[in-house]
Amino acid sequence: TTSTMAMMTIIIYNQHRPSSLIVRLLFLLIVTIMAAAAASFQVPRHVVVIGGGIQGTSVAYHIAKKSNPQETKITLLESKEPASAASGKGGGFMARSWGDGTSTQKLHEVGFDLYEDLAKELKVSSYRKLPVLSVSPGFNRKGQEQARKKFDSIMPDWLDGKVGRISPMGMGDDTAQVTPKEFVTAMLEQQKDRIDVVLGTCVGIETTSSSKESEQEEEGVITGVKYVPRGSDSDNEEPTTLKADAMIVSAGPWSCAAEDWFHGAVELPMEGIKSTSIVWKKPDGVDTVDATALFCGEDDRFGTHLEVYPRPDGSIYICGIGGSDYIQKDQLKNGAFREVCDAKEQRVQAASQSFQTMSDTYAKSGQLDRVQACMRPCPPDAKPYMGPVPTYQGAYLNAGHNCWGIAWAPACGLAMAELVLEGSSKTINLAPFDPARFTSKTRGGRGRKRRGQNVGEQW
Repeated sequence: TTSTMAMMTIIIYNQHRPSSLIVRLLFLLIVTIMAAAAASFQVPRHVVVIGGGIQGTSVAYHIAKKSNPQETKITLLESKEPASAASGKGGGFMARSWGDGTSTQKLHEVGFDLYEDLAKELKVSSYRKLPVLSVSPGFNRKGQEQARKKFDSIMPDWLDGKVGRISPMGMGDDTAQVTPKEFVTAMLEQQKDRIDVVLGTCVGIETTSSSKESEQEEEGVITGVKYVPRGSDSDNEEPTTLKADAMIVSAGPWSCAAEDWFHGAVELPMEGIKSTSIVWKKPDGVDTVDATALFCGEDDRFGTHLEVYPRPDGSIYICGIGGSDYIQKDQLKNGAFREVCDAKEQRVQAASQSFQTMSDTYAKSGQLDRVQACMRPCPPDAKPYMGPVPTYQGAYLNAGHNCWGIAWAPACGLAMAELVLEGSSKTINLAPFDPARFTSKTRGGRGRKRRGQNVGEQW
C-alpha cells in the first residue's frame, strides 16, 4: 500500500543518509506525497459486489484474500444463484497469447498464469492445458487422414468423420480450459467465512454528498446498495439495503442498469449476445475422450462455426452454433433472460448434425447430455468496463468482458481488488477500460464539474 511504500522510503533514507541537500529534499517530497495519498485513501469496511458469476466472484475472492477480516466485510449480491448465467454455461477456454498487441493482452497473460496457480490452490479438477486444432468443413475423410500423418499426437480419436483441412492453432503450452461453475464454487467455498452470499436483485444505491471545494466538485459517497430479495414481489415490496462504502457492479450484460443508479454519471452501451450451446455425454464403450479442442470454419450446410471443447469428465461442450440473438440495452435493464434463457431447438439440431458429420464416433453412439443458452456482454469496442464511476466515491464497474470474461476473470478480480483496497491497480493498466469512455461530456455527474468539464447544475 501507499503507506507501506512511504515507510520503506523512510527506512532506505535512514540506512543511507544521503549527504546531498537536493537528494534529502527529494526523499522528503516523496514521503510527503505518499503520506498524503495514504491519508486520503481509506480501506472500505463494507464491500458489496453485484453479480455472482465468475467475474464478480473473482472480485470478491481477491478482496477477501487481500483484506483484513477484522476490517472489511464482503457481500456478494446475486439475483438467482452463483454461476447461474454464462459462468454456468460457458466453455471456459483460455489462450495466453491470443490477445497479443492489444490493450487486453495483459488480461490474457495474467488470467492464464493465475488460473494455473489457483486451480491447484482451489483443487479445481476441470482445469487443464490442451492443444487446439483449426478444422475446415469437408465432404470426405481425407482431411483427418492427412492430418494424422502430420501431427497424430494431437489428433483426437473421435475426430474420425468428414472434415477438410486441419492445422494446429496451439500445442497446449498456452491454451487451457476450466469448467467455470466449478471454479466459482471453489472460490466461494474457500472464502465462505469471508464472503456472504445474498440472493436478490439490485435496484439502486444510497449515497451522501461530499463537497470538494478545491475542485468545485460535488461527489456522491456510496453508503448502501438497495436490492429486492429473491422470491419477493418487486412491485409491492420496499427494497432492502446492504450497508456499503464500496460497491463493484459486475453483473455481466445486466450491468448496464447501473446507468440509472448513477444518474447518468456513466453511459454504458451494452449488447447481450444470446447463444445456444450443447453438451455431449461420453459415448458408451469409450474409455477416454481425447483432450484436443477444435475451432471449426464456417459450415454453410448447417450455419455453424463450431467450437468444440472436450472436458476432463468425458463430456464435450460445443458452442459457435449460430443463430444468436442480439439483446438491446433497454431489454437488459429490464432483466431480459436473467431468469430463463432457453436454447433454440433448431440450432441444437444444426449443431448436432454438424458435429456428427465430423465424428463417426458420435454419429454412431453419441448422446446429448443437455442443451442450454446464455448471454455474453458486449460493449461497442469489445473492451470491458473496469474502473471507478466518476463523481461517486466508492463506486466501481467490472463488466462487459465479451467472450473472454471467463478467461480474464482471475486477472480482473485481482486488478479490481487492488483498485478497491489500495486505490490503484498494479497488475493491470485500467486506463483503456475507463467506464466513462462513452459518456458524453455534457451529461452526468452530480455537481458543477464532472471529470474536469464544466457541466452546470445537475440537480
